[in-house]
Amino acid sequence: MAKTAIVLGATGFTGSILLKMLLEDERYGHVTVFGRNSCNIKHPKLEEYIIDLFELSHYQNKFKADEVYCCVGTTKAKTSNKDIYVKIDYGIPVAAAKLCKENEIDTFLVISALGAKKKSKVFYNRTKGKMEAAVLEQKIPYTYILQPSLISGKREEFRFGEYVFNALMNLIKPIFRFGGLKRYQPIAPETIAKCMVWLANNKYNSVRIESEKIQELGE
Repeated sequence: MAKTAIVLGATGFTGSILLKMLLEDERYGHVTVFGRNSCNIKHPKLEEYIIDLFELSHYQNKFKADEVYCCVGTTKAKTSNKDIYVKIDYGIPVAAAKLCKENEIDTFLVISALGAKKKSKVFYNRTKGKMEAAVLEQKIPYTYILQPSLISGKREEFRFGEYVFNALMNLIKPIFRFGGLKRYQPIAPETIAKCMVWLANNKYNSVRIESEKIQELGE
């Protein structure tokens, strides 16, 4: 029987790639998207709900699938207000995980970040770390938390900081191929999306998957 999936963040950098992969994958018969904007895709497998993701918990009766992929996230540049930042990077993934628990969805995959720790002094890492802890509290049988390094590639919006960082990484990229530095090598969104689909279909034995392992599994 064909599987069903839910995608959150389907209009984002990684989520948009993941959505196309799932729609093209013969193992999936139906893909549901919840988002504040339309992904502007017409496909017989696709069902789309345009909603306020801060009110995701109100859609429990629609939130039903075999797997849930959460690719939601923001940046300081896009969301300078820390309260809103937390509502996005913590609130939405945790609400999704709670719905998985309530609706007995046994596979939940979420994108976090390398360096995420709930007691970190860095606000970004601390928020991600707290999100991870809250997600794990739901005890969803197959939970996978991906912790990628900087996600490389061309985005629709221009981010000067990432532009400079990517340019620098291209110059010194060879040194990231060896030893402990491999985990900090920038990673492509396609690789992350492929890894997520692989994890959902192979039941990996680790909950947290760091960037280096994402690279390996997503190749």
